[in-house]
Amino acid sequence: MKRDPNHIAEIERAIRKKYGDETVQHPKKNWDEEKEKEYIEQVKELTRRERKKREKVEKVEKDGFLIGKKLLTKSSSRTCPVCSVYSFNSKDDLFMSKYDCCYDCYTNYVERNPERWKSGWRPDK
Repeated sequence: MKRDPNHIAEIERAIRKKYGDETVQHPKKNWDEEKEKEYIEQVKELTRRERKKREKVEKVEKDGFLIGKKLLTKSSSRTCPVCSVYSFNSKDDLFMSKYDCCYDCYTNYVERNPERWKSGWRPDK
């Protein structure tokens, strides 16, 4: 099949008339170094996001079960190191991460003397 250059030019003119000049321009016409850098940064960001998303859903076999890899890296202790009470209270989670004790120990020891607690003092068990 032989291509007719006049036919191709007619189609190009019709496209230009209907959709504008930008539709028939070469893609590199408006491309410069700045756009290239911006494009590369966008690709890097997209790759980073995809990698992060894959890590969230990645499964690992542990004792015959598939467990999310993200869950295995979390180390959360539900036992207060000060009073040895085991708690599921969400309020305790905040104080465990910030003060390394449960809410009750916070009100009994930390709140009364925060400087002493920050210096490393802990009550006798």
